[in-house]
Amino acid sequence: MSTHSPAEDSFRAFVEQQWGPLVRVAYLLTGDRGHAEDLVQAALEKTHRKWGRVSQMEAPVAYVRKAMVNTATSWRRRRRVSEVPLLVTDSPAADAYGSIEQRQQVVAALRRLPPRMRAVLVLRYFADLGEAEVADLMGCSVGTVKSQASRGLDRLRAHLNPVPERTRA
Repeated sequence: MSTHSPAEDSFRAFVEQQWGPLVRVAYLLTGDRGHAEDLVQAALEKTHRKWGRVSQMEAPVAYVRKAMVNTATSWRRRRRVSEVPLLVTDSPAADAYGSIEQRQQVVAALRRLPPRMRAVLVLRYFADLGEAEVADLMGCSVGTVKSQASRGLDRLRAHLNPVPERTRA
């Protein structure tokens, strides 16, 4: 028998179920495993204070994602770190299909994007949210999501497939 309130038990169950997916999204937002875990904890702390209301929402995970995006954006403004080196502890385990290098290149390219553009790409394509959901979560228009996604994808392509400079004759 639990000594916690039903709301506390509900919040614990939510955290246990959503921790992994939230950390994966946070990792793409921050580019660092430690910062990702800190980001999720900060967002869950904000959520816990309002859990009675949040738990009644249709999609409480969307509330947490929004808290993560807002927190990551404010952290980014304060730090202004241009690039975070990949630590040995951040390296995923070996992959039989060689996709690790590609994954690291994508994460490195994502780190180069402005925070809100990165958030649009992560939410739209990694978290698989629709344009309207991303717009609602980020507090902007669907048109802004579309343009940020388009520009972000163009920048990712440029980072991942740089055009070699022409040599002078």
